[in-house]
Amino acid sequence: MRIQVDKDRCMGAGMCALTVPGVFTQDDDGLSEVLPGREDGAGEPLVHEAVRACPVQAITVEET
Repeated sequence: MRIQVDKDRCMGAGMCALTVPGVFTQDDDGLSEVLPGREDGAGEPLVHEAVRACPVQAITVEET
C-alpha cells in the first residue's frame, strides 16, 4: 500500500499520529505527514483506522 497526506486538506488534528505513531507524525506547522520510509505502511493494521479517524479525509491509501 502507499500512504499519502494531503497537506492542503490537513487541519493538524493529529488523529493519525495518535492512532499509528510508527507511520505518522506532525511537522513543525502541526500538519500530519508520513514518516520517512514509511510511505508503504509496512503492513501496519491500524493505518486504515487512521484514515477513518481523519476529520477532513486528508489521508489516502492506495493498495499496490
